[in-house]
Amino acid sequence: MIAEIKFKNLFSFRDETVLSFEADKSKDMEAYHVIELDKNVRLLKIAVVYGANASGKSNIIKICDFLKSFITYTPLNKAEQIPVLPFLLNSDNRKLLSEYSISFYLTTDRKTTRYVYSVALDHTHVAKETLAYYPSQQPATIFERSTENGVSVIRFGQRIKATQAVKEEITLKCLQNMSVFAAYMQVNSHLAELETVLQYLTGRIMPAVVPTSPLNRYAEESIKDESAKEYILRYLQEADFNISNISSKEQKTKRGTVNATIYQHQVFSDDGASDFYEFPEMFESDGTIRTFGLAAQVQKALENNAFLAVDEIESSLHPKLIEYIIERFLKESEQAQLLLTTHYDGLLEEDDLLRKDTIWFTEKNTDGSSVLYPLTDFKGLNRISSLRKAYKFGKFGAVPNL
Repeated sequence: MIAEIKFKNLFSFRDETVLSFEADKSKDMEAYHVIELDKNVRLLKIAVVYGANASGKSNIIKICDFLKSFITYTPLNKAEQIPVLPFLLNSDNRKLLSEYSISFYLTTDRKTTRYVYSVALDHTHVAKETLAYYPSQQPATIFERSTENGVSVIRFGQRIKATQAVKEEITLKCLQNMSVFAAYMQVNSHLAELETVLQYLTGRIMPAVVPTSPLNRYAEESIKDESAKEYILRYLQEADFNISNISSKEQKTKRGTVNATIYQHQVFSDDGASDFYEFPEMFESDGTIRTFGLAAQVQKALENNAFLAVDEIESSLHPKLIEYIIERFLKESEQAQLLLTTHYDGLLEEDDLLRKDTIWFTEKNTDGSSVLYPLTDFKGLNRISSLRKAYKFGKFGAVPNL
């Protein structure tokens, strides 16, 4: 599970910024929101980010996606540029490194271990990259990578069981514009410490969902599994779309045979008799299709105890459905985590849905840089009768200046 994500000079975030999933000492809705992995390790299942348009909410989602893509990014040659975007509204920052780190916990053989992966880079090269873990209170190095005279130099920790030949081969494969993980993936060797972290960062951090994501593609694959199909179908039925079944059928087109998603609707006549009608996706609403795809992604996150980021969760969804999605996720998640950005302030009115330490805000400074801060930074929250009204009237910032 992710404990915190830290970044600096990335997209609209100029200064060091921390998004934390560490729970505070509150016992509020603890059974639903908090996972206690170990002594003094209490992590949240969800974080919800509010903010005005262009305040930086979506950039947090992009940063999460950048980490996932960079891990396995393999350039064609050492001259290819790294697709990283620093803060551009300051001439000095354009020349500075962008920095990113993620702290997370993995549980193997009933033992929970903390890992920290960090990288500092620009368009041309990775200046520094480290991976450490905590077998005790003190960290131990898995690898530490730097650039010397335009060449990557990797130093492996003493506990890493690998021959010198393997270490040298990883170093040789590691171009200045790629990660150590990407280089490791090209070497015919198995290093348990790297493999464990690689599987987590690539397999359990899911691609982010944005309003333009083609979610139907994920869902079409999911409904081939009966348990996943049943889960998705319950979502659609709770959304009151009158859908009784979903299936994938082959259809012949001018370009050949393709799989098409078919939605079955059940309707009732005045005499109580029921009829069933089947329609292809093109006849369904945007809300139906988005719910279908989003349900598939949430189900996958729950199944794999993965991390899923969703930008503008309210896109094409009714507010009550948003609340339903969050409520079900909190009840069903074992170690899965959800990061949401939204404009729907109705969630702030639901006292039995979100904890105060799950709520975050983004705001843009006059210099164009974004800042991220938690609701818990504000004092006297327990004396506020309505968080929604307080937010609406600007007590927490993160609202448009109209």
